[in-house]
Amino acid sequence: MVRKAKLKDANQIKDIINFYVPQGLLLPRSLNNIYENIRDFFVYEENNRILGVVSLHIYWEDLGEIKSLAVLPEYQSKGIGKKLIKACLKEGKELGLKKVFALTYVPNFFEKLGFKVVDKSMFPQKVWTECIYCVKFNECKEVPVVYFLG
Repeated sequence: MVRKAKLKDANQIKDIINFYVPQGLLLPRSLNNIYENIRDFFVYEENNRILGVVSLHIYWEDLGEIKSLAVLPEYQSKGIGKKLIKACLKEGKELGLKKVFALTYVPNFFEKLGFKVVDKSMFPQKVWTECIYCVKFNECKEVPVVYFLG
């Protein structure tokens, strides 16, 4: 089941995200960063174990970003990622966002959910507030995708 994250989930969230860091699929998140942003996170839980995580970060009055989507390897291709994304889109709509974007290495996954591939120049807030400090800034191969909420 998908639910909003709680403080007690922080260590599991960190472990799931950081599992994908060595492969270069996600950027590392510190425990401190997860606590500071815990309200952004959703988790997918079964039998008291978190199997997947995602966050919806608000950038502006009309713009949010889906970040840190990660599902444990043995639970992938079971619809967990899709459920997590749908939870973000539902919350984004409830908050009044007009569009939600993500930077991803798997644009096909997002396109199946109704996202469109776009140019990074569409998101200057992201580029100049976070991307500029990323170690991959000059060699970023992530693909920007956007979902228009209404």
